[in-house]
Amino acid sequence: MLPRLRIQNANAISSPLTWGFPSITAFTGLMHALQRRLGDQTPFEFRSVGVICHDLQAQVADQKHEISFNLTRNPVDKDGSTPAIVEEGRVHLDITLVFGLRAAGMAHADPAALQQQARHVAEVLAGMRVAGGSVMPALSLLPRQTEPTLLPWPLHYQPDEQARAWRRLSRRWLPGFALVARDDLLASRLAGLRAEEPEATLLDAWLDTAALTQRARRVKASDGTEQVEWQTERSPGWIVPIPVGYAALSALHEAGAVARARDGGTPLRFVESVYSLGQWISPHRLGDAAELMWWPAHDPATGLYRCRNAYRPPAPPPESAPADLAEALDDLDDPFHYV
Repeated sequence: MLPRLRIQNANAISSPLTWGFPSITAFTGLMHALQRRLGDQTPFEFRSVGVICHDLQAQVADQKHEISFNLTRNPVDKDGSTPAIVEEGRVHLDITLVFGLRAAGMAHADPAALQQQARHVAEVLAGMRVAGGSVMPALSLLPRQTEPTLLPWPLHYQPDEQARAWRRLSRRWLPGFALVARDDLLASRLAGLRAEEPEATLLDAWLDTAALTQRARRVKASDGTEQVEWQTERSPGWIVPIPVGYAALSALHEAGAVARARDGGTPLRFVESVYSLGQWISPHRLGDAAELMWWPAHDPATGLYRCRNAYRPPAPPPESAPADLAEALDDLDDPFHYV
């Protein structure tokens, strides 16, 4: 776990259709790059990554009717002309990264040796790019709040130990919000649209969920007259459109077969972004560590490269539940109550 990382000028354009927080593929890519950078210096294998955001500052200028990125002014050319400006979206982040590791005998390792390994990982990461941004020193935080930690996780047949360990960790990440997958909301929204428009597609459902809709409503005034007010319809919770991977557009080309490829020693194929829905949720509302983590998956048959997440939304209370029970369940969701 690498808590409270300050990332400066991370990439805010996460895909051709979304902007804001970096794509989750940027963090799974960071995980693989970190594994390669460490090489044989670490006995651990990086399997998954979780992201908790504590603060976000998009580098934008809020004008009257639009928001534009703050762009850099490049030096003039040799002839004195102004060079073309490539629009770059940037964002400053305060995040915690949680890596899922695999290693034999980790439960019986020396705590001092584990801590030394965690510090080494943090030192290597400090010289890398995180979603295109630079890792900056932590400011105005106690050293124990930014201390990297490597913790043995209880085994699957120790559910009580896992629950206690998860409660301790999730409280350390407050205030903050974790990004989880909500593919189920996309499917339910598509079913709702097809009830009205049978030809609706997944893209229609995705755009409808991500859109900010304003509708005119008739409101009766105190004097008995009717007035029209514009009301904004928002998606429930912090539901956001996110890219979750890539889909192949071409066959897999051999290494070096495509001119001007970034890496001439790696096979290459052309892809397009794959989209879904995500939700920002407080870590203490997650059931366990597995619901936080993202891992990459590849289907060779379909050419789909996408990130997976095991978040399971809580089941709603039965409609026949008494009012006092429903109120008690609502209280459990309050951020100042812990189970």
